[in-house]
Order: sequence, then C-alpha cells, then structure tokens
Amino acid sequence: MKRALFTIPLSLILIGVIVTSFVLMGIKPSSSNISQAQKLAEYTKPAVVRILGYSVVGWQFNNPNDPEVMAILNQLNYQTVVGGSGSGAIISSDGYVVTNAHVVEAAQMEDEDIANAAFDQLVTIMADYFQVDYETAYEYMLTYTQYTSVQKVIKVILPGGDILDGEVKSYGAPVNEGKDVAVLKIEGKNLPTLKLGNSDNIQNQDNIWVSGYPAAADSDLLSPDSSLVSSMNAGQISATDKKTEQGSPVIQINAAATHGNSGGPVINEKGEIIGLLTFRGDTVNGQEVQGFNFSVPVNTVKEFTNQAGTKNSSSNTDKLYKEGLELYWGGYYKNALEKFEAVQRLYPNHSEIKKFITNAEQRAGDSKTLWTEYRTIFYIVDGVAALLIILLLVFTFAFKPKNRPALAAVGVPQTPPSAPPPPQVPENTIPDLNNDGKIDVQDIILALQEQQKKQQKKDEEE
Repeated sequence: MKRALFTIPLSLILIGVIVTSFVLMGIKPSSSNISQAQKLAEYTKPAVVRILGYSVVGWQFNNPNDPEVMAILNQLNYQTVVGGSGSGAIISSDGYVVTNAHVVEAAQMEDEDIANAAFDQLVTIMADYFQVDYETAYEYMLTYTQYTSVQKVIKVILPGGDILDGEVKSYGAPVNEGKDVAVLKIEGKNLPTLKLGNSDNIQNQDNIWVSGYPAAADSDLLSPDSSLVSSMNAGQISATDKKTEQGSPVIQINAAATHGNSGGPVINEKGEIIGLLTFRGDTVNGQEVQGFNFSVPVNTVKEFTNQAGTKNSSSNTDKLYKEGLELYWGGYYKNALEKFEAVQRLYPNHSEIKKFITNAEQRAGDSKTLWTEYRTIFYIVDGVAALLIILLLVFTFAFKPKNRPALAAVGVPQTPPSAPPPPQVPENTIPDLNNDGKIDVQDIILALQEQQKKQQKKDEEE
C-alpha cells in the first residue's frame, strides 16, 4: 500500500480542482444592491415614446382691406395647429406602439371637424389680440375666412431622438366615447420593447409605476434634450373594478400623473404593462388633484393589438441590454461593456447605451472576473482531472503485487502448492518385527538383537 501514500493525496487534490471549478462557475452577477424601482426605470426608458397627434389647417382670408388681421395671419403662416401630445410604449421589435385613442384623435377626425376646432382656436387668437368678445370675433372671421387644407400628422419621438411618422393600425375611441386605445406602427427593427402583462391578475394596493412625458415636467429652464427623457412615478392600485359611463373597465391608481402622461404605460413589479394611463379625476376649484388617475387595463389594449395584427415580442436589443445591466450592476464592467457594444451595433440610437458604455469603460479597471466565461476551459480541466483520478484509483487498488513465501527471497526451491507434503515417520518408531500385528516388547528385543549382530559383525571386520 505504499503507492496509496502518493496516489490518494493526489486524487484528493484533483477532486478539489473539480469542486473549485464548479464553485467558480456557480458565481453569478448579483444586483441586489440596486432597487427594483431603479431596475424598472432603466429597463423601461428605452421603450417609452412621446407621441404628437395633430392636424395643420391652412387658411384663406378674403378681406384685403383689413391689414391688421392679415398681419396676424401672416405671423401664423396662415396656419393653425390643433392636437396635443401624449405618451406610448413600443411593444414589438418591428415598431408597433400602444397609446390612447385621444392622443391621436386630432389626426383621426373628419376634415370638417378638424377645421371647426382649428377655427375656434383662430377666433380665440383674434379676440385676445383685438380685445373683443369671442362672439364678435367669431362672426367677423366667419365672414371672411375659409380653410384651404387639412394635414393630419402623427409623430412618434423615440428616447434616442429619432422622430418617425406613425400610422394608425387600430383605433378605439376617445374618453367617454369608448375604449381609449390606439395602436400605431413606426418603421424600425431591433427596437426596445415592453412586455404586456395580464390585468386580470392585478390586486388592490399592488405596487405600480407610471412612465411617460408629463407636460408639467416640461420647462423653459430645461435643455432641449430633456424633453426626450421620460419620467417615472410610483404608486399603488387604488381600485380594480371601476368602469366608464360606456361600461369600459378602468383601473384607478394613485401615482402622480398629468396631461402628457396620457397613453403612457403603467408598469407592475415584473416590468410588465398592466394598463395605459387614460384620464385624471375631476379638478377641485379649477386645480388638478393628484392621486386620482385612471388607466385602461392591458387586456383591453390586447384587443386592439390583435386587431392590428401584431404580437407582443421582445428583441435581441432587450436581451443584451438587460444582460449588460445585470453585469454592470454586479461589478463585471468588462463583460457588461461587451453586451452594451453589441446593443449599439444592433440599435445605434438606443437612448441609454452611450451612457453605460462610457461608464463601463471608465470602471473596466475595477471589473470582477466572470468565471462562467471560462466554462469550456473548466470542463476540459475537469474531464482530465476525472480521468487521472480514475487511473490513480485503478493503479492503487486493482493492480496489487502477489505475496510470495519468505524462502523465495533467498532462492530456496519450494514445493509446488498443489503437491501434498511427504508422510513423516516418527523418529522413535520401530517396525513390527515378529509380524504379530502390534509393536510391543518382543519387537524391541528383536530389534536390539539385530542391532547387536550388526555391531558384532562390524567389530570382526575391523
């Protein structure tokens, strides 16, 4: 067993190598230091868009003797714009966007209805400028003014700065007219997306977050690119079973929101859309009261995505971006950088990727080692170690030397193990000389006599 003194310790060392490799490969990036809200904010921002739905109405003024009115119209370029802005979310990598119907209503109305709304706006401008009452300005402008064109426009502004044309693929109806949902299509591929959840599973007081572009957050004091940054506010579900006057289900939430948030996604703790913000509660003394907002359930939204012929699908951009964030938050900056650079190649105008690439590059020197990247090498080493362990065990226990008698070592011939030993005759035993069948005193006497005769004969010969 001398060889075991060498082979067994070596086998234990090899077993330790295998165990260590599995321990290292089992270490995964941990983002426990990052709050769930912060994670949701970073996951959500790239897929939340600003939507402009408006119509441009062209005017002709038929009283050349009124240069003051003509001067105002000239400043307006003989055009007025009706419509507004809202929010939405990309739900497929090829560019389908969900929002409220009322966000794009101005681009869906009949031309005459749009012109009437634009005319009211024009009359208000004239009444304010000339300091006359609305009715007087209305009668005058009605006499000399007519619309010449109506141009309907839907623009979808992505967080990365791209401004794309939107096409309505399915349309519900504005608030108090029906289900306030619209599905738009923009041109794109590998776009960031959000997942649609299931509003049947929501519970009162579930945590939610509202994401979008509230107009109240816009300010002349902010830089122009700040308009591309969405806001996220936290809250809870306040009621799950309310309905509009038309019977459409709505979810009440207490997260702060205002105009501009319309159509923005309401997110649950899994990062799934469970609704779209649609309208706010009544004002009190002419002031908005926060904490009383309503959203269209996502299962209602799904009715319109089905009508539009699209499915909720994520992209490789989403996958790589989330993997990169997990690595980045876990301190694996070099590995995160690889993921972020892959995102940039897939979708160069990703709103967050340049920031994370810069940050990962700056922190690369402090990056942890991601052992799972060496999985193939570990498997090869483990395989070789396992084979060596097997060979050592076989060498130790299966090939033992045969034990031989000690006399073999000094060269004394040995009787073959199979041959029986020769019979041994006791030294003090005499034969039966008188042939009486027993050995007794007579035999001894005969033996002594025979011995005396032999001795006498020997003496005579000498």
